Amino acid sequence: MSEQTNDFEEFYGAKFEDLAVGQSGVYARTVTEADILAFAGVTGDFNPVHVNEELAAASMFGGRIAHGMLSAGFISTVFGTKFPGPGSIYLSQTLKFKAPVKIGDTVVARCTIKELTPEKRKAKFDTVCTVKGKVVLEGEAEIMVPKR
Repeated sequence: MSEQTNDFEEFYGAKFEDLAVGQSGVYARTVTEADILAFAGVTGDFNPVHVNEELAAASMFGGRIAHGMLSAGFISTVFGTKFPGPGSIYLSQTLKFKAPVKIGDTVVARCTIKELTPEKRKAKFDTVCTVKGKVVLEGEAEIMVPKR
């Protein structure tokens, strides 16, 4: 019988010492009807442009669109599960929404290191979400990364 410990190191992603400017992580997901309804249910954001086809068709978008924060959530997915990965702490994020995302669009979230601050174990990232190569969201994030 093995002794259980509280050491979760094996679950963590990259360590600060492993990072370099220019490295990036990526996540892609095709947005579904279920994603939009689940996001609305969890957040309470039932804006008709997201959930009512008839009203959304009369909007400037000509139909339903996904919540902008759903795409922003894919950036969090990169940080928490891909790169730097588990153990990293999200400190801040700026967002500029550039274009709508519709049901069936595949959103590609890419986070690229632009600056490292070793004494604080902080990394600044350019964050971009695209659909078919077109930027739909862009911003900057700061993450704290565990040391070795």
